[in-house]
Amino acid sequence: MDAVAALVNKPAWLDLSSSDPAGSREFYSKLFGWKVEVNPDPQYGGYALARVGDKDVAGIGPKMMAEAPTAWNIYIGTDDADALAAKVTAAGGKVIAPPMTVAEQGRMAVFQDPSGAFISAWQPMAMRGFGAGPATGFGWAELNARGFEKSVRFYAEVFGWTSKESPMGEGQPPYTMFYLNGEDVAGGMEMNPMVPAQVPSYWMPYFNVGDVDGSFKKAIEAGAREMVAPVDFPGGRFAILGDPQGAVFGVLKAAER
Repeated sequence: MDAVAALVNKPAWLDLSSSDPAGSREFYSKLFGWKVEVNPDPQYGGYALARVGDKDVAGIGPKMMAEAPTAWNIYIGTDDADALAAKVTAAGGKVIAPPMTVAEQGRMAVFQDPSGAFISAWQPMAMRGFGAGPATGFGWAELNARGFEKSVRFYAEVFGWTSKESPMGEGQPPYTMFYLNGEDVAGGMEMNPMVPAQVPSYWMPYFNVGDVDGSFKKAIEAGAREMVAPVDFPGGRFAILGDPQGAVFGVLKAAER
């Protein structure tokens, strides 16, 4: 299987749209040890690439629209962004940014699922997506949605994901795992009713770390805010934070299998 085919219908890339790209670059480079460099070519609009060693791990750039929130964007790999856009519409989603070519790097599009969560697509050309295996790179993608059932059907139709629910305890919505050909690719759940009504449905990334508690403390000291303090779960340990610019992200250490 070639590198492009290996990413089709799975998380392939992520980037941060920030109200303060310089502040975001400084925060994440200190927290994760990323080397972050802004592309000097004006056609990339100040987009920066974060690397660990020789592996690309994420992008950080300015917001494209002033009214957009500072947020992480998850990209799902595709071998045909135009055909995917047609699938999204047929499944009840919206095409927010139609497929466009990004120089020689690839083609991207931005969609909105029926719950209102934004999800992007990446059709690789020169830029393949994540580098494999950095310890401080992408670890997991998770959907928090209002009307989660609609999203489950949508992702099944658009990406061919199957799903399985697991109970999370009394008063908690079940956790849904999404699978592609038997491999877990993402997860999600119904938005907790305690979350303020103005918070829309959203996808959130988790980053792999060697020490969840240490990374959490370091992030707080650098200006992040606590959302979920470090806690164990059956798959390992995690915490959730809001970065100084307002984007939500998690840190994760998976249990050894």
